[in-house]
Amino acid sequence: MARPLIADIDLDALRHNYRLARDQAPHSRAVAVIKADAYGHGAVACAQALEALAPAFAVACLEEAQALREASITTPIVLLEGIFATAELEHVETLDLWLVIHSDWQLEALLAYCPAHPIPVWLKVDSGMHRLGFPPAQVEAMWARLAAAPERACDLHLMSHFASADALQSADFRRQLELLDDLAIRLAAPTCFANSPATLAWPEAHGAWNRPGVMLYGSDPLEASNEASRRLTPVMTLRSAIIAVRELAAGEAVGYGGRWRAPRPSRIGVVACGYGDGYDRHAVDGTPVLVDGQRTAIAGKVSMDMLTVDLTDLPEADIGSEVVLWGRATNGQILSVDEVAHHCDTLSYTLLSGVLPRVPRRYHGAH
Repeated sequence: MARPLIADIDLDALRHNYRLARDQAPHSRAVAVIKADAYGHGAVACAQALEALAPAFAVACLEEAQALREASITTPIVLLEGIFATAELEHVETLDLWLVIHSDWQLEALLAYCPAHPIPVWLKVDSGMHRLGFPPAQVEAMWARLAAAPERACDLHLMSHFASADALQSADFRRQLELLDDLAIRLAAPTCFANSPATLAWPEAHGAWNRPGVMLYGSDPLEASNEASRRLTPVMTLRSAIIAVRELAAGEAVGYGGRWRAPRPSRIGVVACGYGDGYDRHAVDGTPVLVDGQRTAIAGKVSMDMLTVDLTDLPEADIGSEVVLWGRATNGQILSVDEVAHHCDTLSYTLLSGVLPRVPRRYHGAH
């Protein structure tokens, strides 16, 4: 028999979350962000599931875009980090991609290139994140150069990225948005500013395009949930089973370093899942799991292939009992990946995208 650990992917939930993102901004188009293998969910399967809904996809690099094209995905694809070498422009053209330009050398490379057809370009401005993008003072000149070369660049958009849209009261966000709005007005530019949190909570940031990412997979990106984010549905359920049960006397230790000691006579369940599968090894004692749809918690350090949970208050649980590390249990109970991430002192992005290839993905709902 196969190891019981599996990542169940609910494509109907993915479509629900995309529609929710779209409905928050009825006057915008929503590019579905499926970089990092769709945050660990499988980019090809997720693209196929969204192909009839999403007018565009977004990925980080050429290799991710090429994998989609090889799977016969014809929807427009935005390269969020643009090209990494001048030679990639030929592939951008061949694969019919949309190009983000964020650096001088990228701009010069495009203007020196002679494509058979103009390439759609999204010009990125650094509005305060200080990762990628042109300084605001340079943007008008860069925009003018692209607009003056219609044989090379077309369908120009202005884009940026918010550093603190997840905070519902953020002076930094408002400063970024004011700067961007001023630029967009001066350039008469269509925009793409809103990421997942801005899509859910900041309608004033909605533009010609929005970029929902982690919200598509059911994770709430807001510091404090709002009415819309509470309607998100988990797409991935990381599911396993109890493979052994141990009876411990009070005071006995579990796992490496003996971090957890039984405070009373205890039953410990061993689960087929560990950091070798992508589960976070920093999970503390008390990190929640569902066993047969009932909440209990991790007891002891996570190992490479196993982790241990406290079954003392679940007398019916035994070998073969279902364990949900995050997602939806068979009885309908949900354990949010955001709650698990909080106990691991990390983000849902890290947990979802970190599920390793040895964990089989099982898809539900037609692609």
